[in-house]
Amino acid sequence: MIWVGVVIALVGALGYALGAALQQFEAVRDGATLQLVKRPRWWIGGIIGFIGASLHAVALSMAPLVAVQPVSVATLVFAVPLAAMLHGRRPHRAEILGSVAVAAGLLGLMLLVPAHNVTPSLSDRDALGLIGCIAVIVAVSFGVARFLRGPGKALAMAVGAGSVTATVSTFVRVVGGGLHGDLSKLLHWFTLAIPVLLICAVVLLQKSYAVGYFGIAYAGVQVVDPITSVLAGAILLGESLPAGAGQVIPALLAAAVLIGGTITLGRLAPDHSTKPAAAPVPVTPAATS
Repeated sequence: MIWVGVVIALVGALGYALGAALQQFEAVRDGATLQLVKRPRWWIGGIIGFIGASLHAVALSMAPLVAVQPVSVATLVFAVPLAAMLHGRRPHRAEILGSVAVAAGLLGLMLLVPAHNVTPSLSDRDALGLIGCIAVIVAVSFGVARFLRGPGKALAMAVGAGSVTATVSTFVRVVGGGLHGDLSKLLHWFTLAIPVLLICAVVLLQKSYAVGYFGIAYAGVQVVDPITSVLAGAILLGESLPAGAGQVIPALLAAAVLIGGTITLGRLAPDHSTKPAAAPVPVTPAATS
């Protein structure tokens, strides 16, 4: 059952990557404003991303966070080239290398986490505490982003956005994994919290995409999301974490590869969609008397 969930998560993650690339293209063009809702391509990206997120939710109901969340990392190597093509250019070599390094490093870290399918359980107190901690992370990351420019700004915003998407995944895991066919368990405030948190995540994601550095923004979300989810799963849901000295060196090597890939993506130039220039206003000669 765990492997079925992993396969579903992979299909959903590919859809999420395509949707993110489409929405980033529009966010760069119009900024993270209400103008985005007038753009058909932004809606198409949102629908594709929603389908991907729905498949991710199905996967979380079948497999633990520590098994499902790392799967989304692999889509980084597809999302960055997709975004480059939408901007009418070939992906830079540094984009490919950076994306592969981030995906390989994070995947290596996640594979060190043992996957045991336990029934998730979360108390109201712990749930509110999780939301409170994430709210602090968002406030700090976006507060810091106000003083940054370029890739640093995009990365800081991505930290906040990724922490919220991780919270969505955690609540989905608790609600979906605890059903066991009893739909009456959906009548809980956790179920209502999921769409609210999802809307917040979408808004924050658009703000990080609008900076123009899709590679670093998407990578930041893909790093923060699974790491935060795994920590939430271990601390709050009783899921396992790796133990033993034999796993420390591989974890350090994987972290070094991840950091190197992130730095590579952060050095890239931004993508900016060019808007058509306004037509020049004809100048008529002044009449002479």
